Amino acid sequence: MKISKILLVDDDRLCRRIAEIYLRQAGKFEVIVADSGEQALEQAEKEQPDLILLDTRMPGMDGFTTLVKLRDKASTCSIPVIFLTAGDVDREASRTSGVLGTIIKGNMSGLVDAISSLTKNL
Repeated sequence: MKISKILLVDDDRLCRRIAEIYLRQAGKFEVIVADSGEQALEQAEKEQPDLILLDTRMPGMDGFTTLVKLRDKASTCSIPVIFLTAGDVDREASRTSGVLGTIIKGNMSGLVDAISSLTKNL
């Protein structure tokens, strides 16, 4: 599966912008952004991205809750998800949730390579 459209979900405007810049500079992704879980659900259904990069810690609806709601809808249940986190994330919860993996936000320069590595078997 070729990843060409990515939904980037992060409540932190600076982190979201930095990730968006790296993704756009790669020249192979259309990037859609959302700043909350609620907005992510709307955008995922409307845009049907090939991949969702989902922040785990957001006010209101966090990444884990957003993921559950994505999986509950027929139109979004099969979209691959990678968690983004600024710190530790419960690795067991991530593994059992069905996400492709987790990317630590501190190394956004390696974002495109991390996405390639985590999606190579799709």
